[in-house]
Amino acid sequence: MHMHGTHVRQKAIALLRSGARNADVSRRLGVPVGTVAYWLHLDRAQQGTLPGKSAPPCPRCEGTGLDRAAYSYLLALYLGDGHIIQYSQHRVPSLMIACDEAWPGLMDECEQAMRAVFPDNSVCRVRRTGCRNVKVYSLHLWCMFPQHGPGKKHDRLIALEPWQQEIVDAHPWKFIRGLFHSDGCRITNWTTKVVAGERKRYEYPRYFFTNKSDDIRKLCSDTLTKVGVEWTTLARGSDPFNISVARRASVALMDAHVGPKY
Repeated sequence: MHMHGTHVRQKAIALLRSGARNADVSRRLGVPVGTVAYWLHLDRAQQGTLPGKSAPPCPRCEGTGLDRAAYSYLLALYLGDGHIIQYSQHRVPSLMIACDEAWPGLMDECEQAMRAVFPDNSVCRVRRTGCRNVKVYSLHLWCMFPQHGPGKKHDRLIALEPWQQEIVDAHPWKFIRGLFHSDGCRITNWTTKVVAGERKRYEYPRYFFTNKSDDIRKLCSDTLTKVGVEWTTLARGSDPFNISVARRASVALMDAHVGPKY
Protein backbone atom coordinates (compact mmCIF):
# COMPACT_ATOMS: atom_id res chain seq x y z
CA MET A 1 0.00 0.00 0.00
CA HIS A 2 1.39 3.40 -0.95
CA MET A 3 1.76 5.74 2.01
CA HIS A 4 1.52 9.48 1.48
CA GLY A 5 3.73 11.78 3.48
CA THR A 6 2.45 14.35 5.96
CA HIS A 7 3.38 17.19 3.62
CA VAL A 8 1.14 15.74 0.89
CA ARG A 9 -1.77 15.47 3.27
CA GLN A 10 -1.23 19.00 4.57
CA LYS A 11 -1.14 20.36 1.01
CA ALA A 12 -4.33 18.46 0.20
CA ILE A 13 -6.08 19.88 3.27
CA ALA A 14 -4.97 23.41 2.35
CA LEU A 15 -6.41 22.98 -1.15
CA LEU A 16 -9.65 21.50 0.17
CA ARG A 17 -10.08 24.33 2.68
CA SER A 18 -9.62 26.81 -0.14
CA GLY A 19 -12.57 25.26 -1.93
CA ALA A 20 -10.93 22.82 -4.33
CA ARG A 21 -12.94 19.74 -5.24
CA ASN A 22 -11.86 16.27 -4.13
CA ALA A 23 -11.31 15.11 -7.73
CA ASP A 24 -9.17 18.15 -8.58
CA VAL A 25 -6.98 17.61 -5.50
CA SER A 26 -6.67 13.94 -6.37
CA ARG A 27 -5.41 14.63 -9.91
CA ARG A 28 -3.11 17.46 -8.85
CA LEU A 29 -1.36 15.48 -6.09
CA GLY A 30 -1.64 11.99 -7.53
CA VAL A 31 -3.61 10.73 -4.51
CA PRO A 32 -6.66 8.41 -4.80
CA VAL A 33 -9.88 10.36 -4.55
CA GLY A 34 -11.05 8.09 -1.69
CA THR A 35 -7.99 9.06 0.34
CA VAL A 36 -8.66 12.74 -0.31
CA ALA A 37 -12.27 12.30 0.85
CA TYR A 38 -11.06 10.54 4.02
CA TRP A 39 -8.59 13.34 4.79
CA LEU A 40 -11.38 15.88 4.31
CA HIS A 41 -13.64 13.95 6.69
CA LEU A 42 -10.95 13.81 9.40
CA ASP A 43 -10.21 17.51 9.00
CA ARG A 44 -13.89 18.43 9.32
CA ALA A 45 -14.22 16.19 12.38
CA GLN A 46 -11.27 17.91 14.06
CA GLN A 47 -12.68 21.33 13.19
CA GLY A 48 -16.21 20.39 14.28
CA THR A 49 -17.61 21.21 10.84
CA LEU A 50 -18.95 17.84 9.76
CA PRO A 51 -22.17 18.19 7.74
CA GLY A 52 -25.40 16.93 9.20
CA LYS A 53 -27.39 17.73 12.30
CA SER A 54 -25.58 20.12 14.59
CA ALA A 55 -25.11 19.30 18.25
CA PRO A 56 -27.96 20.54 20.47
CA PRO A 57 -27.11 23.79 22.26
CA CYS A 58 -26.26 23.84 25.96
CA PRO A 59 -28.82 25.68 28.12
CA ARG A 60 -26.09 26.53 30.60
CA CYS A 61 -23.21 27.59 28.33
CA GLU A 62 -25.19 29.11 25.48
CA GLY A 63 -28.08 30.59 27.41
CA THR A 64 -30.77 28.73 25.48
CA GLY A 65 -34.16 28.10 27.04
CA LEU A 66 -34.23 25.79 30.04
CA ASP A 67 -37.33 24.30 31.63
CA ARG A 68 -36.32 25.35 35.12
CA ALA A 69 -39.09 23.49 36.96
CA ALA A 70 -38.23 20.24 35.19
CA TYR A 71 -34.54 20.83 35.88
CA SER A 72 -35.18 21.31 39.61
CA TYR A 73 -36.92 17.92 39.71
CA LEU A 74 -34.28 16.19 37.56
CA LEU A 75 -31.44 17.65 39.62
CA ALA A 76 -32.96 16.11 42.75
CA LEU A 77 -33.36 12.73 41.04
CA TYR A 78 -29.71 12.92 39.97
CA LEU A 79 -28.56 13.67 43.52
CA GLY A 80 -30.48 10.66 44.76
CA ASP A 81 -30.37 7.90 42.17
CA GLY A 82 -28.45 9.28 39.23
CA HIS A 83 -24.97 9.05 37.83
CA ILE A 84 -23.12 10.26 34.76
CA ILE A 85 -20.77 7.99 32.86
CA GLN A 86 -18.97 7.98 29.52
CA TYR A 87 -17.99 4.60 28.15
CA SER A 88 -14.84 4.42 26.05
CA GLN A 89 -16.80 3.33 22.98
CA HIS A 90 -19.30 6.22 23.25
CA ARG A 91 -18.72 9.72 21.92
CA VAL A 92 -20.82 11.44 24.58
CA PRO A 93 -21.60 10.84 28.26
CA SER A 94 -24.95 9.63 29.52
CA LEU A 95 -27.08 10.50 32.54
CA MET A 96 -28.83 7.50 34.07
CA ILE A 97 -31.51 7.63 36.76
CA ALA A 98 -32.26 4.25 38.36
CA CYS A 99 -36.03 3.84 38.79
CA ASP A 100 -37.60 0.92 40.62
CA GLU A 101 -40.10 -0.93 38.43
CA ALA A 102 -42.55 -0.84 41.35
CA TRP A 103 -43.13 2.85 40.59
CA PRO A 104 -44.04 3.21 36.88
CA GLY A 105 -45.49 6.69 37.42
CA LEU A 106 -42.20 7.90 38.85
CA MET A 107 -40.41 6.43 35.85
CA ASP A 108 -42.74 8.32 33.50
CA GLU A 109 -42.22 11.57 35.40
CA CYS A 110 -38.45 11.11 35.28
CA GLU A 111 -38.55 10.59 31.51
CA GLN A 112 -40.79 13.62 31.03
CA ALA A 113 -38.35 15.78 33.00
CA MET A 114 -35.40 14.53 30.93
CA ARG A 115 -37.22 15.31 27.68
CA ALA A 116 -38.11 18.79 28.96
CA VAL A 117 -34.53 19.60 30.01
CA PHE A 118 -32.94 18.01 26.92
CA PRO A 119 -35.62 18.46 24.21
CA ASP A 120 -33.20 17.81 21.33
CA ASN A 121 -31.76 14.59 22.76
CA SER A 122 -33.20 11.09 22.71
CA VAL A 123 -34.28 9.50 25.99
CA CYS A 124 -34.53 5.76 26.52
CA ARG A 125 -35.11 3.15 29.22
CA VAL A 126 -32.67 0.31 29.85
CA ARG A 127 -33.94 -2.73 31.74
CA ARG A 128 -31.95 -3.88 34.74
CA THR A 129 -32.75 -6.43 37.45
CA GLY A 130 -35.66 -4.95 39.41
CA CYS A 131 -35.33 -1.51 37.89
CA ARG A 132 -34.90 0.46 34.71
CA ASN A 133 -32.36 3.15 33.97
CA VAL A 134 -33.96 6.18 32.39
CA LYS A 135 -31.16 7.49 30.21
CA VAL A 136 -30.19 10.48 28.09
CA TYR A 137 -27.01 11.17 26.13
CA SER A 138 -25.69 14.73 25.93
CA LEU A 139 -22.36 16.50 25.52
CA HIS A 140 -23.57 19.05 28.08
CA LEU A 141 -24.14 16.82 31.11
CA TRP A 142 -20.93 18.05 32.78
CA CYS A 143 -22.23 21.62 32.44
CA MET A 144 -25.73 20.84 33.66
CA PHE A 145 -24.68 18.65 36.60
CA PRO A 146 -21.38 20.04 37.94
CA GLN A 147 -21.78 17.89 41.07
CA HIS A 148 -20.45 14.96 39.05
CA GLY A 149 -17.14 13.57 40.23
CA PRO A 150 -15.22 10.40 41.01
CA GLY A 151 -16.43 8.16 43.81
CA LYS A 152 -19.70 8.05 45.73
CA LYS A 153 -21.62 11.25 46.40
CA HIS A 154 -21.46 10.84 50.18
CA ASP A 155 -17.66 10.70 50.00
CA ARG A 156 -17.26 14.09 48.33
CA LEU A 157 -18.55 17.65 48.65
CA ILE A 158 -21.98 18.24 47.11
CA ALA A 159 -22.82 21.93 46.77
CA LEU A 160 -25.15 23.71 44.36
CA GLU A 161 -23.74 26.42 42.15
CA PRO A 162 -25.46 29.83 42.44
CA TRP A 163 -27.43 29.35 39.21
CA GLN A 164 -28.69 25.97 40.47
CA GLN A 165 -29.64 27.37 43.86
CA GLU A 166 -31.57 30.12 42.10
CA ILE A 167 -33.58 27.49 40.21
CA VAL A 168 -34.23 25.45 43.37
CA ASP A 169 -35.34 28.60 45.21
CA ALA A 170 -37.78 29.35 42.37
CA HIS A 171 -39.09 25.75 42.24
CA PRO A 172 -38.53 24.30 45.73
CA TRP A 173 -41.40 21.80 45.63
CA LYS A 174 -40.10 20.28 42.40
CA PHE A 175 -36.74 19.78 44.10
CA ILE A 176 -38.33 18.28 47.22
CA ARG A 177 -40.53 16.03 45.08
CA GLY A 178 -37.47 14.73 43.23
CA LEU A 179 -35.55 14.08 46.44
CA PHE A 180 -38.39 12.14 48.04
CA HIS A 181 -39.10 10.28 44.80
CA SER A 182 -35.49 9.10 44.74
CA ASP A 183 -34.53 8.56 48.39
CA GLY A 184 -37.76 9.07 50.30
CA CYS A 185 -41.04 7.41 51.11
CA ARG A 186 -44.46 8.02 52.64
CA ILE A 187 -45.44 5.43 55.23
CA THR A 188 -48.16 4.91 57.80
CA ASN A 189 -46.93 4.80 61.38
CA TRP A 190 -49.00 3.66 64.32
CA THR A 191 -49.04 4.06 68.07
CA THR A 192 -51.29 3.20 70.95
CA LYS A 193 -52.90 5.41 73.55
CA VAL A 194 -54.98 4.65 76.60
CA VAL A 195 -58.35 6.39 76.33
CA ALA A 196 -60.91 5.95 79.14
CA GLY A 197 -58.97 2.98 80.39
CA GLU A 198 -58.89 1.30 77.00
CA ARG A 199 -55.77 1.07 74.80
CA LYS A 200 -56.50 2.15 71.25
CA ARG A 201 -54.39 2.08 68.11
CA TYR A 202 -53.85 5.28 66.12
CA GLU A 203 -52.34 5.49 62.64
CA TYR A 204 -50.75 8.54 61.07
CA PRO A 205 -48.82 9.23 57.84
CA ARG A 206 -45.16 10.16 57.88
CA TYR A 207 -42.50 11.03 55.31
CA PHE A 208 -38.89 9.88 55.43
CA PHE A 209 -35.87 10.97 53.42
CA THR A 210 -32.73 8.85 53.76
CA ASN A 211 -29.32 9.66 52.30
CA LYS A 212 -25.78 9.07 53.54
CA SER A 213 -24.53 12.41 52.22
CA ASP A 214 -24.59 15.13 54.88
CA ASP A 215 -24.61 17.73 52.08
CA ILE A 216 -27.60 16.24 50.26
CA ARG A 217 -29.57 15.87 53.50
CA LYS A 218 -28.86 19.53 54.26
CA LEU A 219 -30.08 20.55 50.80
CA CYS A 220 -33.26 18.65 51.58
CA SER A 221 -33.79 20.05 55.08
CA ASP A 222 -32.95 23.62 54.05
CA THR A 223 -35.49 23.47 51.22
CA LEU A 224 -38.14 21.94 53.48
CA THR A 225 -37.64 24.79 55.94
CA LYS A 226 -38.03 27.37 53.18
CA VAL A 227 -41.47 26.04 52.24
CA GLY A 228 -42.66 25.80 55.84
CA VAL A 229 -42.31 22.06 56.41
CA GLU A 230 -41.23 21.07 59.94
CA TRP A 231 -38.79 18.18 60.03
CA THR A 232 -36.62 16.29 62.50
CA THR A 233 -33.53 14.11 62.23
CA LEU A 234 -34.15 10.50 63.09
CA ALA A 235 -31.01 8.49 63.78
CA ARG A 236 -30.79 4.76 63.34
CA GLY A 237 -28.11 3.69 65.76
CA SER A 238 -25.47 6.41 65.62
CA ASP A 239 -26.11 7.36 61.95
CA PRO A 240 -28.36 10.41 61.47
CA PHE A 241 -29.21 9.49 57.89
CA ASN A 242 -32.98 10.06 58.10
CA ILE A 243 -35.09 13.19 57.84
CA SER A 244 -38.60 12.73 59.21
CA VAL A 245 -41.72 14.79 58.52
CA ALA A 246 -44.50 13.80 60.92
CA ARG A 247 -46.40 16.89 62.08
CA ARG A 248 -49.92 16.96 60.68
CA ALA A 249 -49.71 20.35 58.95
CA SER A 250 -46.34 19.52 57.39
CA VAL A 251 -47.55 16.12 56.19
CA ALA A 252 -50.54 17.87 54.61
CA LEU A 253 -48.14 20.17 52.72
CA MET A 254 -46.12 17.21 51.57
CA ASP A 255 -49.27 15.39 50.46
CA ALA A 256 -50.31 18.39 48.41
CA HIS A 257 -46.99 18.72 46.59
CA VAL A 258 -45.24 15.34 46.77
CA GLY A 259 -47.49 12.45 47.77
CA PRO A 260 -46.56 8.77 47.85
CA LYS A 261 -44.56 7.16 45.09
CA TYR A 262 -46.77 5.74 42.36
